[in-house]
Amino acid sequence: MATADLYQHKAAAETLFRRKRLAAIGLPLLVLAYLTYIFFAFDMPGLMGRASLENAQKLVSDSYSYKTHVTRDNRSGEVEIAIEGERKGEYAPGTSPAWVALGDETVIDLENGHIVTFSADNAVRYDVPGYGAITAQPTRASGVNATLPAGDVPDWINLSKNRMTVTTDAGRLTVTRNRTEVFRYFTGWELFFFTLDSPYHGLSYAEVMARALGGEAADIWTDFWSNKMWRHGDVAWALFETVLMAFLGTFGAAIVALPLAFLAAKNFSPLMLVRQVTRRFFDFFRGVDALIWTVVLARAFGPGPLTGALAILVTDTGSFGKMFSEALENVDEKQIEGIRSTGAKPIQRYRFGVIPQITPVLLSQILYYFESNTRSATIIGAITGGGIGLLLTQAMITQKDWEEVTYYIILIVLMVMAMDWLSGILRRRLIKGDGSGH
Repeated sequence: MATADLYQHKAAAETLFRRKRLAAIGLPLLVLAYLTYIFFAFDMPGLMGRASLENAQKLVSDSYSYKTHVTRDNRSGEVEIAIEGERKGEYAPGTSPAWVALGDETVIDLENGHIVTFSADNAVRYDVPGYGAITAQPTRASGVNATLPAGDVPDWINLSKNRMTVTTDAGRLTVTRNRTEVFRYFTGWELFFFTLDSPYHGLSYAEVMARALGGEAADIWTDFWSNKMWRHGDVAWALFETVLMAFLGTFGAAIVALPLAFLAAKNFSPLMLVRQVTRRFFDFFRGVDALIWTVVLARAFGPGPLTGALAILVTDTGSFGKMFSEALENVDEKQIEGIRSTGAKPIQRYRFGVIPQITPVLLSQILYYFESNTRSATIIGAITGGGIGLLLTQAMITQKDWEEVTYYIILIVLMVMAMDWLSGILRRRLIKGDGSGH
């Protein structure tokens, strides 16, 4: 028997080792096969072929810089200069930055020898160091008549009958039948504090502080808060709407889910039919993503922050209902019996015997979801037309000013960090009774 048992244990050990060897070899092969499938299913070779490092560099540079556009209407000869090409950032007639000289001829100094000249006869000339002079005469009849130095056309010049684009490190020149435009990049977020029409534009920090201390603090704040380019007041309201959506949706769901959780808990709802129906409702609500509920409710109630709050409420009602019912099923019956022995009614037993036991779990989950929903409300707001998500989506779709996109993203990150910090403080105060913040 001893020998038979030994052979049996040896055979079992060999079988176990074979299985482990197969798992050790098979699992990596399975993962490799899956990654290979993903590589071709998502057309990674095509994606890498379509990727443009140059476009990525432009996108990154747009996030921390701005463009000043110098535009001539080829029909009227009128020259306009504007930050980011916007009317709200337009220089007053007859004024210009130091690198643009207005007159019968408009001379634009892009520095390092790059000079663009708008001639009185609608012609344009771009002197490119190391290459030569590029000239163009736009006409309505024959399009853009361009003249380049002898030789092959370089990659940084895009030329057709009706359009010429010259892109260099100094800036960009675009000529069409009706318009000639030059823009130049500058580092920073121009007009972030004050617009061109503000009396405080161009002043140093010390000068602004001196005026503020001299009694102009309210006017300075008004000019900053009502900035037409960056819309700080509208952005602050959008952030408030985002937090409000998350707050109403999260705490509204908690209020709705708590009484329903009693119907789904075995120890509080003896009827199986009631429990199963309630739990299936919870599964249905949380089984459909908040974005889907957002689309559905937007069709029913129209766009707005309230629709986003309702979408969060519906989804979180299912999640909270499941978590609350599980917490109720794990309560200590002895504490409830102690309350019952005093002659307390059912409502009183729930209030003093059940709620204190599950409060730490409830508050912890509610605050966590509130923090998480603050992030989700950004995306939901983009669909329902409210909050910072709407402003972010509008800026990205129009591809107007990527520095604005960066501004909104930074504010969203700061908002999430603030909510995380606030949520941690509330959890310590309400659950552990620690208000020290450590």
